[in-house]
Amino acid sequence: MDVMTQFVEMLDDRQRNTFLKLDSPPQIQAYLDSIPYSADIANRSPLSVLRDNKAHCLDGGLFAAAALRHIGYPPIVIDMLPEAGRDDDHVLAIFKRHGYWGSVAKSNFTGLRYREPVYRTFRELVLSYFDDFFNAEGEKTMRAYSVPLYLKTLDKINWMWDEKATDFIEKHFGTLRRHLLLTPEMIRDLSPMDERSLKVGMLGVDLAGLYKPH
Repeated sequence: MDVMTQFVEMLDDRQRNTFLKLDSPPQIQAYLDSIPYSADIANRSPLSVLRDNKAHCLDGGLFAAAALRHIGYPPIVIDMLPEAGRDDDHVLAIFKRHGYWGSVAKSNFTGLRYREPVYRTFRELVLSYFDDFFNAEGEKTMRAYSVPLYLKTLDKINWMWDEKATDFIEKHFGTLRRHLLLTPEMIRDLSPMDERSLKVGMLGVDLAGLYKPH
């Protein structure tokens, strides 16, 4: 039995009905937008996201990768990395359509969610998030992104339903090669978010799940 069939068979009727309706990347994003952002430190597998109906960004990225896999896309994630100590990282589930990349994501911030598949490279896709990647103090914090992690290579640790595997993936991101985006001169010259953009980006934010810069 393949892992996708195993996963679907683990779902109860409610969970299966929800999951099987997610037949496109926008539908997957709509589901993630419909559930609360999780302020929990603990990670959830895709199975637990369906069970608990909540997720933070790693949970949401892994769930989206599993849902994309079910409709024929390979399960791939990228980790976007902030300035150390100033923000959370952010996980994207990425997909390629007609030769261009898009992404699905769960975030506490308005602008760090879906991207249409219109980007030629991973770098283009990641940089589309730059102006929306800011912390609670209005600092633009994105600095780098990881090489893609092909989750199919981790099927042996049952990442779609085992929380130990999600914890492993969180740590594994730290071992992946990174692509730096900014020079020291660019970082020095960054402007803070303007007040209106800050308010829009934090619309509906769950304060309990908000990263507090060191």
